[in-house]
Amino acid sequence: MTKGMKMTRRRALTTIGAALAAPTFIRHAHAAEVTLKLHHFLPAMAPIQSSFFEIWAQELSDASGGAIELQIFPAMQLGGKAPQLVDQARQGIVDIAWTLPVYTPDRFPVAETMALPFMVTSAEQTSVAMDTLMREYGMAEYRGMQPLAFHTHAGGKLHTRGKPITSKADLSGMRIRAPNQSTGNMLSALGAEVVFFPVTEMVVGLSNGVIDGCCLPYEVVPAYKLQELTEFSAAPAPGARGLYSNTFALVMNERSYEGLSDDLRKVIDDHSGPALSQRLGAAFDRFEAVGKGVVEKNGNDIVEIPADQIAEWRGAAEPVVAEWQKKLDDKGYDGAAIIKRANELLDQG
Repeated sequence: MTKGMKMTRRRALTTIGAALAAPTFIRHAHAAEVTLKLHHFLPAMAPIQSSFFEIWAQELSDASGGAIELQIFPAMQLGGKAPQLVDQARQGIVDIAWTLPVYTPDRFPVAETMALPFMVTSAEQTSVAMDTLMREYGMAEYRGMQPLAFHTHAGGKLHTRGKPITSKADLSGMRIRAPNQSTGNMLSALGAEVVFFPVTEMVVGLSNGVIDGCCLPYEVVPAYKLQELTEFSAAPAPGARGLYSNTFALVMNERSYEGLSDDLRKVIDDHSGPALSQRLGAAFDRFEAVGKGVVEKNGNDIVEIPADQIAEWRGAAEPVVAEWQKKLDDKGYDGAAIIKRANELLDQG
């Protein structure tokens, strides 16, 4: 290989590397008046970016005649850790952040309520319920920020190796990575040995035998190749609520929002709120179907947790819900009213 060829190859590799690390810019034919930075924790190939945020960014650009440019920074490219995202938006380090309330436990108790066990139907319906619940009870939790949407993913499933989980007895002694504290408390009450660590460490835990399984929606299976690390997936029988769902918040820095001109603020308003929450939920239902397809294609066994077992599991979750109600009360809310309203909203669908 000649020196010139080596230099050309080096430049090409450098260019490719830079492209892979670069944020996604949604551009319009006209120069943008306002550039907004959206920061999130998932990799750029995650469906939330390619199948939602990039589309939403283009909608903002088109609706504003190119005046709004959204720059999307995945995988914490702007620094920090995922639990810091909400404060990055509050402090103005970024303009918009997509984050999970459970990353900062007990700080957003109303927003966390829908993450209790058995508080999920479809992602779309549960996202609509969460958005309504937040607008009725929880907006004060996000002072200093402009909430753009609230949503959930679809109900979590138990992905295990060695044996499927269809009963309380099957869970006994199984080492399960829990997605949040309340779900972990329920699984512990059912006899599982619960461990907590970030989802990014889950692959290692399954590979080296530290855990026997995890509780997650199908949606995340392809990203972490869980279909290759587990053999079985268990979900409640049709008609029952899902085991759990984590909640999400898409929030904007208040100063960034208020600093927009009236017409550009209207563009943001027209592309956020309840309709955006519903769209996000519907997107996660689609992501869930894709993930389940990956599990099926790999030949893994998908089993149902019978209705009588789910009834027993819901009984085991009652102390968890009661403890959460007290936590809401201690924070100055009417915990019973919030939990009752959340269930009413879920049952309306």
